[in-house]
Amino acid sequence: MAVFLTAGDRQSSSKNHIWEQLRAAISASSGFQRWQHESFSLDRQLQNLSLDRQVQRYLRETLETLAY
Repeated sequence: MAVFLTAGDRQSSSKNHIWEQLRAAISASSGFQRWQHESFSLDRQLQNLSLDRQVQRYLRETLETLAY
């Protein structure tokens, strides 16, 4: 049985792959690890968040800081 992917499926797969690579690079960075250590000491519930959510929160907080 042949499986056909639509252009949307391929684009979604490509976006997922890009996000996985970006998430891995960000989570390995010293800035993220420092943020994670500081944030965990202030808010223990952060430890329960998935790595995706932690990276998203880190990016949001970093961009908010840069916006000032």
